[in-house]
Amino acid sequence: MTHKPTRRAFLKAAAAAVAAPMVIPARVLGADGGVPPSERINMGFIGVGGQGSGHLFGGAWTYVTGGYLGRDEIQVLGVCDVWKQKREGAKARVNQHYAGKTAKDSYKSCEAYADFRELIARPDVDAVLIASPAHWHALHSMMAMKAGKDVYCEKPVALNIADGRAMVNASTRYARIFQAGTQQRSCYGGKFRRAVEYVRNGRVGQLKGAYAALGGGGFNPGPGPTGPGRPVPKELDYELFIGPAPWTPFTGNTGAHMFGWGSDNWGQHHYDICQWGVDGDDTGPTDIGFEDGKLIYKYANGGVIYGCGCPGVKTGEGGPVTFLGTEGKIVVDRDQIYSDPKKILEQPLTASDVRVYKSDSHADNFLDCVRTRKRPICAAEVGHRAISILLLGGIATKLQRALKWDPQKEKFIADAEADKMTSYAMREPWHI
Repeated sequence: MTHKPTRRAFLKAAAAAVAAPMVIPARVLGADGGVPPSERINMGFIGVGGQGSGHLFGGAWTYVTGGYLGRDEIQVLGVCDVWKQKREGAKARVNQHYAGKTAKDSYKSCEAYADFRELIARPDVDAVLIASPAHWHALHSMMAMKAGKDVYCEKPVALNIADGRAMVNASTRYARIFQAGTQQRSCYGGKFRRAVEYVRNGRVGQLKGAYAALGGGGFNPGPGPTGPGRPVPKELDYELFIGPAPWTPFTGNTGAHMFGWGSDNWGQHHYDICQWGVDGDDTGPTDIGFEDGKLIYKYANGGVIYGCGCPGVKTGEGGPVTFLGTEGKIVVDRDQIYSDPKKILEQPLTASDVRVYKSDSHADNFLDCVRTRKRPICAAEVGHRAISILLLGGIATKLQRALKWDPQKEKFIADAEADKMTSYAMREPWHI
């Protein structure tokens, strides 16, 4: 026979439960050097494959042991991926981490989502890191910013020029912080910043050209076969993977750059540094053409950028950036910086020399700007202008002819055929 407890007994038991001590480490509450919950940035991660999990858990490009999860000032509230095993695995690792920190096996912080819209709809998420497939980057960024989230987006930040400009507009319209994942401006011991400052101060003489080791690239509207394809694994939301891109039957390929061609991945890194060197962060080239088979971009301020590397300079993984002037050259990559002649870099900069935005950590710069609302080192306009160079080169390569470009209107001059290649129609129901 079951006895129903009296109201007095129920209240007594409830009072005892409230009065019982709950053992939570002081560090979790902000003592002992911890960060109190009120000062933490709540983050979500869209795309937790190789690049995304590297950011989340720690990788070669994160520079903090344990990645974002290892930062006390971050609370990871959600992970999103179209692959079930990736999102569930990331969720389990995040919750295991926090359970260890709180000494509570049942402690849960993180939820897993197949659909990114559910993650960005959460009012308690402050910022998202986007490492989804490249054809999603611009739309994920725009929708996240519209939902009130600050954004760190991996490169390429867009696969066409129109989407890149819409992404910039969204950052402005919704007053959101946006950081492009071109971390060479911040990391690698400041080598790239040093090279740019030496160039800007005339240490190589008159700059004849900045050389990126890679050529153009862009969006590939038809990467796959039109046949029936293969059965889609039950663990994959393939419809959501394709998203705004043209429908392509599943063939086993769900690579991050399935809808890209050319140097869409590495290229933005190098063109970003070249454009930094020629002082073109808020503009673009006026002429795109070819010289001795290489892409050449000419700027209204006299700056010149070449694609596919500098003659006589060895290229490693991804290749270096070279600044060639009338008095010598500076070559820089992630491992080294050197000049020819050597005396160019042996003479230190002075207090009166021109300096550029200084950041020693790309992630730290992003998080600091989330707190302070300052402009990050690779803000939306910077990221858009850097990928635009690569995309313009891709259009010239596809058409195999020289082009004239208006960098303010972001239209080709009297060239309707080229203009059509600056955008594409998204697959329904996706749109800007």
